[in-house]
Amino acid sequence: MSRQSEVAQSEAVRRYARALAHFGRRVFQVAEDQWPLPTPCTEWSVRDVVNHLVSEQLWVPELLAGATVQEVGDRFDGDVLGSDPAATWSAAEAAACDAFAVLAEGGGLDRTVHLSYGDTSALAYCRQMTSDATVHAWDLTRALGGHARLPEDLVEAALAEVTPYAHALSATGLFAPAVEVAPGASRQTELLALLGRRTGWRPPGA
Repeated sequence: MSRQSEVAQSEAVRRYARALAHFGRRVFQVAEDQWPLPTPCTEWSVRDVVNHLVSEQLWVPELLAGATVQEVGDRFDGDVLGSDPAATWSAAEAAACDAFAVLAEGGGLDRTVHLSYGDTSALAYCRQMTSDATVHAWDLTRALGGHARLPEDLVEAALAEVTPYAHALSATGLFAPAVEVAPGASRQTELLALLGRRTGWRPPGA
C-alpha cells in the first residue's frame, strides 16, 4: 500500500472520530425531558436520532469483521438506548472508533464490507458514517434549541461524500428533497440543503 493511501485511511478514521465526538457532546446535553422533542428529521424525535446513531455504531465492529447484514440480523433493531442513553452512546462510540482505528493501522480500510445496499470498501463506509454523524449533530443541536456551526473540515468532507449521489437520496424515502439555496450560501447551508434540511428550522413553538 502506498504512503498516500495510508495517510488517507488515517485521516478518514481521525475525521470519523471527530464527527462522533462532536455528536456525542450533544448527546450529553440532552435533559431528561428533551428526549421526546421533535428534530429536523421530521419523523424522528431526539431519542430516535440518538438511537439511530448508536445503532449505526453497534454495526461497525460486526461489519468490519466481515459479517453480512443477514448474519447480524435484527440484533440492533428497535430501541437500543436502554435506561442510560448517554452511557450506551459512549460504549458504542468507543467500540466503533476502535474497530476502524485497528483496521486502519494495517492499511486495512481497503477491505470489503457488506452493507445493506451492497458491497463497498471499509474506507467508503467510514466516510459515509462520518457524514451521517456530522449532519445528525446539526439535527440534534437544533432540536435542543442551539445554533449549530459544524466544523468546516467535517462540512467539506461531508459535501465531498454526498454530492455525487445526493440527487438520488430522496427517492429512498429516507431523505427530504433537496432545498434550494441562495447564491453565496455557506458551505454548511449547501450541505444541509442537499440533504433536505432548512437552516432556519426551529422546534415547533419556539
